[in-house]
Amino acid sequence: MIGTVTLNLALDVTYAVDELVVGGSHRVGEIRVRAGGKGVNVARVAATLGHQVLVLGFVGGVTGEQVAEELFDAGLTSLLTPIKGETRRTVAIVNGVDGDATIFNEAGPAVAADEWRALTERMPWQRLGVLACSGSLPPGLPANAYSELATLAWQRDVRTVIDTGGQALLAAAEAGAVVRSNAAELREALGDDLTVEDGARRLVDFGATAAVITDGPRGMVAASRDGVWRADPVERVAGNPTGAGDACTAVVAAAIAESAQPDWPTVLKSAVAASAAAVLTPVAGDIDLAAYRRWQPQVVVR
Repeated sequence: MIGTVTLNLALDVTYAVDELVVGGSHRVGEIRVRAGGKGVNVARVAATLGHQVLVLGFVGGVTGEQVAEELFDAGLTSLLTPIKGETRRTVAIVNGVDGDATIFNEAGPAVAADEWRALTERMPWQRLGVLACSGSLPPGLPANAYSELATLAWQRDVRTVIDTGGQALLAAAEAGAVVRSNAAELREALGDDLTVEDGARRLVDFGATAAVITDGPRGMVAASRDGVWRADPVERVAGNPTGAGDACTAVVAAAIAESAQPDWPTVLKSAVAASAAAVLTPVAGDIDLAAYRRWQPQVVVR
């Protein structure tokens, strides 16, 4: 089973408008409301690809109850730790002109030390093969929260994928996780003078089992002890890009669930195709399966 950790769960609200005009008044068309946060998006994509998933994280207040109910309605198994604070909301405004999304993210509730301890102590390690951690850290948690989970997982023979940036990215690499970030987050952690390939290689040198870095329209890079690979994008895709990175993380977690030593060029082909297929869907956490299957064999890896 793939456990997905979202320490800053959210209730995602998506508004569709004909055209987004700053300072203007808008009539909202379709409204979508569902549980969100990067780890939940990862769980949705992994489940779509046929994997068993378990959603883990914090919930609090009325909004937290809505999140738990929506996960249940969506058929996603969850084990959520209650907190005193109110679960955050995010608002995405999807522009009907070009499909682009404008996102407003609340910071999220503070998590107390005893609430963090409660989550770590009730982790169902015996049920997990892979633990995928992603998304922002709520106030109150230490910067090494994800690497702490990676260390606990390693002690129990559970592999980890951690999608993060900055100093948390370096800590996750040192903890031996498979790390996932984008090029901007990579350079924030390691400096602007590095190529994406060199940065990914350096994360492996720091201790990461592998590093997978999304590089926007330039494609994607993976590095492991066996080498460094770059995958070219399939074609330019217009739509909502908010779930593209999460689709990549889901594919990486699924590959590790299937094999202790994934073939990274093959993983890259699937990750690029899934990321592009996610852009075609109106909400994060979904992918266009037909497009994914069509594009996967077309991706070129060097």
